[in-house]
Amino acid sequence: MDQEEGSTTVDNIVTQFNTYEDFLDSQITTLDMYYLEDEGLARQLVELGYRGTGEVVKREDFEARKAAIEIARLAERTQKKTLTSAGKDLHDNFLKALAMREEDNRSGISVIFIRDRNSHGQEVSGYIDYAHRLKIEDFEVYFSGKKRLLPRPTDMSFYNWDSQVAVWNSTPNYQVIADNPEGLLFKYKRDRKILNVDPKAQPGDNSTRTPIQTELYIQAVIFDHVSRRKT
Repeated sequence: MDQEEGSTTVDNIVTQFNTYEDFLDSQITTLDMYYLEDEGLARQLVELGYRGTGEVVKREDFEARKAAIEIARLAERTQKKTLTSAGKDLHDNFLKALAMREEDNRSGISVIFIRDRNSHGQEVSGYIDYAHRLKIEDFEVYFSGKKRLLPRPTDMSFYNWDSQVAVWNSTPNYQVIADNPEGLLFKYKRDRKILNVDPKAQPGDNSTRTPIQTELYIQAVIFDHVSRRKT
């Protein structure tokens, strides 16, 4: 039996039996118990290959494969975790753009620029680390239309045009470079590439700038960055 066939056999046994002892018991016959009169001894003989009606599988192989299958199952369940935007009837282009990028931004790639008026009627604008906001708050209220996504003083950048208050904050994904004479820059921490948000300039290596036609905001732009760094 080659290695591939052996691996398949172990997989079949591991998925069929909850414990190694259950597997051993399945190999013990009524006749074995009649002569041996000891379940523990019968199990030992099966484990050593002296008794049994099927394949010999070592305890360490069984337990290692059992653990690997469980890890893979949990990883698959995590990957299939329902997206917040799933099943939503989205009509506005901005929400559709966010939904399209939601899964990718579980690992951090997009920066959202929004300019609009807040609940006090003040004009505000700012840059939002989409992945970071996804991690720290529930986007259900945005995709369901109950609230509008707006920049906050805790985002990458925030500017209140009425009070002229300006705030910058680095995030787990981006470092803010606010003292650049040519304008605001963001450095993606994973590959250290620079994202230039100046509309008159190129956004930078592996980055794109996409203006969004939307009825929800005065202005909305999404910058997408693709990291080339190997992990």
